[in-house]
Amino acid sequence: MSEATNHWEWEIGPKTGFSLEELKSVFDYRHLLSATVKKEFILNYRQTILGPVWLLFQPLLTLIVYVFVFGKLMGVSTSRSIPPVLFYFSGIVLWNFFSDSFSSISNTFRDHIYLYSKVYFPRLILPLSILSTNFLRFLIQLALLIILLVYYVTFQHYTIIIGLQLLCLPLAFLGIAFTSLGVGLIAALLTAKYRDIANLIGIVLRLLMFVTPVLYSLATVNNQFKWIILINPLTPLFELFRYSLFGEGTITPHYLIYAFSFSLLILAVSVFLFTTRSSKLIDVS
Repeated sequence: MSEATNHWEWEIGPKTGFSLEELKSVFDYRHLLSATVKKEFILNYRQTILGPVWLLFQPLLTLIVYVFVFGKLMGVSTSRSIPPVLFYFSGIVLWNFFSDSFSSISNTFRDHIYLYSKVYFPRLILPLSILSTNFLRFLIQLALLIILLVYYVTFQHYTIIIGLQLLCLPLAFLGIAFTSLGVGLIAALLTAKYRDIANLIGIVLRLLMFVTPVLYSLATVNNQFKWIILINPLTPLFELFRYSLFGEGTITPHYLIYAFSFSLLILAVSVFLFTTRSSKLIDVS
């Protein structure tokens, strides 16, 4: 065999380690990402009676339960001036986005191992498609929240000052999105190797909800226990979200820096681990 035959124009081999090419390939496969989002969104509501209306029915039913149980029966103090319906629904919308994204991304390997093991594509495509699908759901529920807000302003004489705080809305959302993607990717790696960890995710989400200002505002928390709530990096983001919509919330710069630093750090670490370890875990799964 001559030396010329030892030089190949193309060589396919296993890839290990982190590379920026992996992130660039996500952009190259953007059409696959959009097609996956469209497929997931349509399949979720195909052959259902209400279709996408379920996106509004579920949070509205939850809202009714929260207002009746926590507002009427238990008399939980929510806010100084925000109507309970708006307060609870804003927390429900943002929490649904975080919890649905986190739990779905954590099951990435379990639900899509048949694709990972048979077809090559950037491994981040599926988690990003899950996050994007939940983003569409979030937008629909946010639109309903804005409709409720307009109703209260028009017919219930609720007064809000619309100003520069609206610019904080995308920042709060991005912080929640980065955090849910980051912790979801790490959970996906863990559940791929240790299946029983998947059983803990639901429990963790239920417990996390009680230390996140979904049903209450940070201002109503007893100072003795407030530090427990502030350890949670989601807390400043939820407060920022309500502040951007209603102009009311406990906003502290150093806690906001802490929340955004955590979201960016957990995202960077999780992407690094996911891109370097996912190929090895496919065989385990």
